[in-house]
Amino acid sequence: MMGNVMHGAVAFIPSERCQRFLVGDLKEMPLDRTLDLSNFQLRRLPMAACLFNELVKLYLSGNNLNTLPADLQDLRKLQLLALDFNNFEELPAAVCQLPQLNILYLGNNKLWSLPRELRELKELNTLWLETNRFIEFPNVVCDLSNLKTLHLGYNQISKLPMELSGLKELRSIWLAGNQLFEFPPVLLAMHFLTVIDVDSNNICRFPGLSHLQGLKLVIYDHNPCVNAPVVGEGVRRVGRWADSSDDEEDGEDGSKVCETLTEVKELATELASEGELDTLLEKVRGRI
Repeated sequence: MMGNVMHGAVAFIPSERCQRFLVGDLKEMPLDRTLDLSNFQLRRLPMAACLFNELVKLYLSGNNLNTLPADLQDLRKLQLLALDFNNFEELPAAVCQLPQLNILYLGNNKLWSLPRELRELKELNTLWLETNRFIEFPNVVCDLSNLKTLHLGYNQISKLPMELSGLKELRSIWLAGNQLFEFPPVLLAMHFLTVIDVDSNNICRFPGLSHLQGLKLVIYDHNPCVNAPVVGEGVRRVGRWADSSDDEEDGEDGSKVCETLTEVKELATELASEGELDTLLEKVRGRI
């Protein structure tokens, strides 16, 4: 307890000496080219971290950061940047100057918009924006032509732009906990999607999804729906009225759940990245 108090007090003082107390001396490039400065209660990034120009992965999760130095853009080989669980109200400009970045974690911040410069991240394929303050879908996302995974859960988004259909590489979209009052029409034209998550929204009726030939999993539980989405053969559903065998029992709310944890884990391993697997397992573990 005393150690946590000391760390908190030292983190509040943004001097180089105090930063060294928290994270130690950053003198040499880690052999695996990965630097993990998560959960140090940092209020600013130690400048020494920006000198490791061969760095590939940088984890800054769980700090008190609300800005980043311009020198971050010197990390030209950075592929993964984790900024989740911080205090960012806007995305630092330097992040948009990382040419090889392909995974960006921005969840659990205070973001309500994204800069147009984000489109410069041509290699970005995974973007986490869950649990922020988005009221409208950030349209610049539609310019990320290589995006494969988009997490926008637990914001206040009520509709998706039709331009989203231009993301031909997108395979999974996670929209749980938003304010969707209808199944987003644009998703009906995205035949290449394998995972659609609209859990915990306000959707009353689901359209047929059997024409989405790439679909493997749809999560639609915790909606005030009067029907389940009709899907093609082999597509898994998580939600009320999901297909089940005669010997499977109803859930507490009268719903049918056909997925076992093992089945969903196997499916997620096949379809999802490591981060998506964790999200999916968290969703279903409490229901099975």
